[in-house]
Amino acid sequence: MTHFSETSSPNIPLDVPLGKSVSYPSGYSASLLFPIARAEARRSLGLDLSSPLPFTGWDLWNAYELSWLNAKGLPKVALLRIKVAITSPNIIESKSFKLYLNSFNQTRFETVHQVFDRLRLDLQAILGGDVDIELIGPDQFAGEQIKEFDGINLDKLDVEIDTYEPNASLLKLASAAVNAASGLNDRTVQNEKVFSRLLKSNCPVTDQPDWACIEIEYSGKAIDHASLLKYIVSYRLHNGFHEHCVEKIFMDLMSSCRPKSLSVYARYTRRGGLDINPWRATPDMSEPNICRSARQ
Repeated sequence: MTHFSETSSPNIPLDVPLGKSVSYPSGYSASLLFPIARAEARRSLGLDLSSPLPFTGWDLWNAYELSWLNAKGLPKVALLRIKVAITSPNIIESKSFKLYLNSFNQTRFETVHQVFDRLRLDLQAILGGDVDIELIGPDQFAGEQIKEFDGINLDKLDVEIDTYEPNASLLKLASAAVNAASGLNDRTVQNEKVFSRLLKSNCPVTDQPDWACIEIEYSGKAIDHASLLKYIVSYRLHNGFHEHCVEKIFMDLMSSCRPKSLSVYARYTRRGGLDINPWRATPDMSEPNICRSARQ
C-alpha cells in the first residue's frame, strides 16, 4: 500500500525516493521508476477530472547523463529528450528517473535501437500514456542551440514586492490610463508575449529551490505588467512540482484575466542531470521553441 505525507503539497507518497539516501544501481532496473499521479494536484485546482482538460500542452524532459555499454563493453553516451502527454495519469518523480537512467551505465545493449525501445516501453508503462522519445547522439551535439525567451522582459520593472506565496488576487488588467498611454481601450484585443527569469518554487519533498524562466503569451485585454511580475514572484516560497506550478499559473491567469488565448511555458534549470519544461496553453496556441536557455 502507498502512503501519503501530510503536507500542504498534494499527493506526495512517503516512499518517494527524492530526499532519501538511495544506493545507486549496479544494473538496469525499470523498477526504479516512481510514478506520481497528476489527479490530486489537479483536483486542488478545482478541475473536474471527468471532463476534458481546459488546456493542451506537454512536459518536456531533457536528460543529459545517459550512458550505456555497447556489445563490446565500450561506453556510449547520448542526450535523451522526452515529451510527456498531459493526458498521462502520472508524472515521474525526478530522482527515481535519475536512478533509472543510471541503471543503464553498466548494462550492455547490442544496438542503440535496443536502448531506445527499452526507454520507450518503460516510460510509457510508468506514465500510463504516450511519450515521444528522441535520442541525440554525439554527432548531433553541435546542433543543440541555446535560445532565450523573447518578448517583453518583466524583470526590468521596478516594483515593490512583499508576497511570496501564490496569490491570484495580485493579477490585474491594465488600467484605463495605462491602456490610453499605449493607444488601447477596453475593447482592444492585446496580443502580447512577456517573460521573466524570476520564477522560483520549491520541491515539495526536499524544499530545494527550483529555478525557472517563464514565458507567457496571450491574446485578450491587456494584463498589467507589474501585477503579473508580482504574481510570478509570489511562487518564491511555494512548494509544488514543476508541472503543477505551471498548471496553477495557467488556471489563475484564465480565471483572473480571462484571455481569449493563453500559453504558459516554464523552463526549469537542471538538477541531477535533468531539466523539466512544462507547457500549458489553449488549443489555438502554437507550440513553443524547445531550445534550452543559458541557465539550463
